[in-house]
Amino acid sequence: MADVLDQISGIVWGPLLLIPLLLLTGLYLTVVLRGVQFHKLTYSLWLALVKRKEAGGEGDVTHYQALATALAATVGVGNIAGVATAIGIGGPGALFWMWVTGLVGMATKYSEAFLGVKYRRRDAAGEQSGGPMFYLRDGLGGPLGKVLGVAFAVFAAVAAFGIGNGAQANTVADVMSDEFGVATWVTGLVLVVGAGIVLIGGIKSIGRFTAAFVPLMAVIYLVGATIVLATNAAEIPGALGMIFSDAFTGTAATGGFAGAALLTVIRMGVARGIFSNESGLGTGGIAAAAAQTTNPVRQALVSMTQTFLDTLVVVTFTGLTLVVTGVWTGEEEGATMTSQAFSQGLPGEWGSIIVTISVAFFAFSTLLGWAYYGERNMDFLFGRRAVVPYRVLFVAVIFVGATAELDVVWTFSDIMNGLMALPNLVGLLLLSGLIARETRAYLSRPDWRNVDTPAPESTRSD
Repeated sequence: MADVLDQISGIVWGPLLLIPLLLLTGLYLTVVLRGVQFHKLTYSLWLALVKRKEAGGEGDVTHYQALATALAATVGVGNIAGVATAIGIGGPGALFWMWVTGLVGMATKYSEAFLGVKYRRRDAAGEQSGGPMFYLRDGLGGPLGKVLGVAFAVFAAVAAFGIGNGAQANTVADVMSDEFGVATWVTGLVLVVGAGIVLIGGIKSIGRFTAAFVPLMAVIYLVGATIVLATNAAEIPGALGMIFSDAFTGTAATGGFAGAALLTVIRMGVARGIFSNESGLGTGGIAAAAAQTTNPVRQALVSMTQTFLDTLVVVTFTGLTLVVTGVWTGEEEGATMTSQAFSQGLPGEWGSIIVTISVAFFAFSTLLGWAYYGERNMDFLFGRRAVVPYRVLFVAVIFVGATAELDVVWTFSDIMNGLMALPNLVGLLLLSGLIARETRAYLSRPDWRNVDTPAPESTRSD
């Protein structure tokens, strides 16, 4: 099974399919949107983190809570173990390609969120529901749109059990067992109870929880990483030089590192970058659809900051600590490698403790976000009656993920990510003209910065 999955993953994430498609789609959207992620980033961060909400918009949660839900789903194990895996296999140059996925991915995330809000609908319970399944079906229309919409929904509902469940629970159980000696079944039970309590209240409960929880967990982790980097400040220039040079040449063998060809560097950087920020997967559109907003452009500006905060901030801090401390050349893997890096910059056992707690916090928040993504796709496929059974099954699988040996779960997650991305990227490319046209129309208004001014009928969400 592992060999078969590796072969499938190699095709999906090979040099002829998703890697160029993801990067070129992000680059193309960057061009047609005239680099909106660069010249509107400061305003978008203010809107997301300071303003936080707007008056008069339809939706279930504030746009900050929608952002927090998206961040909860993406700032997970991928930011700690995923980065370490990318650098451990591809070398320091992999971090550069993770940055590239983040920079062009901001335009992709913007587009997903724009379409998620524009084509959102209320479900039978009165909650907003949107995302690729809707904008593929209703935006593209016709047989192609229907097929792509259903394909995305099926892949996403299944993928939630990999990237958003098994991979997270399994990693938490492993690190809690290694660091504190906690039995895996105990960790699994705690995760099940905690997730069940939050998920029973739906998106409003998830939004309130993540709005408070995400900033706290991010600050704890980033403070620890900052101390490690300050302790190794003299190594930072050399580390940056290595990251940029190895990104285009591959990485020579050194220490316990066996070396990596250029294609491996790019593949690991892009695959783990997407695993971390999810730009191109379409999940950003699902979270954005729940936001209280009168205009798709405003929520899209907020949503694109998720990729910036995830990849250009959290991933960068993790990657730099791995390179400046030199642990990437050793024999450790995944979260254990990151833990070793933190231990070299923090006194006593604080390094490993912070990483262990961060893994637990990050993974738990990811469980919540992906449970919501999965149930929205089940609602699309089978109606509201499928939501509660899906939540119950999702929570039950958390325990399985924590207690079972899931050696292939990362490979499975990579494959399902790719299968989700394919229909979504097709939709983004075909709808790019609409996104660019309505974005330009909105940003050309003299009052576009006034978030409490209702949008004109031509650019309101349907």
